[in-house]
Amino acid sequence: MSEFMEKHATSKLIGAPPGYVGFEEAGQLTEQIRRRPYSVILFDEIEKAHPDVFNIMLQILDDGRLTDAKGRVVNFKNTIIVMTSNIGSNIIQDFANNRQSSVIGYQTQENVKSDEEQMGERINAELAKFFKPEFINRVDELIIFRALTKDQIGEIVEIQLERVAKRIKKQRQINLVFDKKSRALLAKKGYDPAFGARPLKRVVQKEILDPLAMILLAADVPPDTEIGITAHGEQIVIEPPPNIELLEKKVEQEEVK
Repeated sequence: MSEFMEKHATSKLIGAPPGYVGFEEAGQLTEQIRRRPYSVILFDEIEKAHPDVFNIMLQILDDGRLTDAKGRVVNFKNTIIVMTSNIGSNIIQDFANNRQSSVIGYQTQENVKSDEEQMGERINAELAKFFKPEFINRVDELIIFRALTKDQIGEIVEIQLERVAKRIKKQRQINLVFDKKSRALLAKKGYDPAFGARPLKRVVQKEILDPLAMILLAADVPPDTEIGITAHGEQIVIEPPPNIELLEKKVEQEEVK
């Protein structure tokens, strides 16, 4: 919602008032829902929006309808509205760090539940500082996403590598084989409780996709070739078959001639 930080930008949602530039254009929000009344609407990082946006949303959340700049009433009763926010993310991170530091000690289920209740109370307090009570009162459910654990990052690694392997198989008919060491190292390098799974995507791009692209550009890899990916120490190693290495050397020799 960063593009709706300014007051004048809120007109993009319902359209510009009569006499203003862009009056002929329909509102981005109202027009989409008018055409597709059964929709899921996502307001990403809602706290960045201008306060006028919240006034517009109050009518949607309360009455289930909204009048656009042309006077047309748009029905929102068949929509599901999801709003994300980073408010309280520092609190979630603090609790995640405290939980990691207490892993060695004995933690009962009651203690974990108590920590989560305290975290929820602190986040609710932060939300109350930012949003008006009438806005919070119209939100049906508040879902708090906890920081990812190392085990969960490992599961995401499996998903990411499966997607990479399927994509390469479809595009180049090449089989990628990841061993346990490579999977473990990618999970280690991609784990950052402060930033979630985003660093993992960059690690996969840097450690797997970029070097693999260089190999595929440097050699004519035949279909059904199997390329192994392993780890030596802190380094991801892509191991093409011996015939691919010979082909690369042959290309280099021809360039020298």
